[in-house]
Amino acid sequence: MSGPTHFDTSGLRGEMLHGEPMSRHVSWRAGGVAQRVYQPADLPDLQAFMQQVPADEPLLAAGLGSNLLVRDGGYRGTVLLMVGALTELRMEDGMIYAQAGVPGAKLARFAAGNNLCGAEFFVGIPGTLGGMLAMNAGCYGNETWGAVQRVQVLTRSGELLERTPQEYDIGYRHVALKQRGEEFFVGAWLRFGGGDVAAAKQAIKALMEKRSASQPLQMPNAGSVFRNPQGEHAAKLIEGCGLKGKRVGGAQVSEKHANFIVNAGGATAADIEELIGEVQATVRKQTGINLHPEVKIVGEKVK
Repeated sequence: MSGPTHFDTSGLRGEMLHGEPMSRHVSWRAGGVAQRVYQPADLPDLQAFMQQVPADEPLLAAGLGSNLLVRDGGYRGTVLLMVGALTELRMEDGMIYAQAGVPGAKLARFAAGNNLCGAEFFVGIPGTLGGMLAMNAGCYGNETWGAVQRVQVLTRSGELLERTPQEYDIGYRHVALKQRGEEFFVGAWLRFGGGDVAAAKQAIKALMEKRSASQPLQMPNAGSVFRNPQGEHAAKLIEGCGLKGKRVGGAQVSEKHANFIVNAGGATAADIEELIGEVQATVRKQTGINLHPEVKIVGEKVK
């Protein structure tokens, strides 16, 4: 990677790390080094950072890193680490205002604690709100944008804006701004209804137990690797092709849930990416169906 670019971080309250291993920040615990990682102190600090970052600097927003793989050659640019920074969570005008670094499970419990129902499914999403907004994450028949009333975004130049869902093309695991421009989700206002809160709290507990029983949570993983093709389940297709337990290096298709790839020990990003490709090729050959990854793969391969 090219040599470090030094930004003027005087006056900023966040932390800038140089040559930071992204294996510390992605849930697969694998991958290369980011040239820079900036962890803002809060939203105003992130806004101040964005106002002085060079216009040509590649930027990547990350939360819990549960849907991210950084190739072993590393990421040439700056990673914005939202988790632990953008954590505001409050009631506002009958809605929940949550910032991009709020984990799904915390959001679900906050809603139930405020006598709201319908947010229970968020406990099944192993990420933070920023990533959920960016990909319309969902599980158990619900999707993030079903609750969104408006979002708060930060532009490349550091301008803080509010947008409505009508300004986006929203679909299954897909969200795109209709007009051009690079922006980052930093918060959202979500509306949930009333109802049987005791039942909602019980549902959260039951969903967490279901997740624990059906997913390999004791091993580093990135959640579901592939989107479900229309009318199909990726896990059933992968299992039907005899791929459970298949390995490339330290990466393995989970024996517990076929749509999970786990780091079984010492996996490199290349191992994981190669296994993703092998699963795709085998499923395509045996069923004619193309599996599309949910996982975002960035950075450079080792030459």
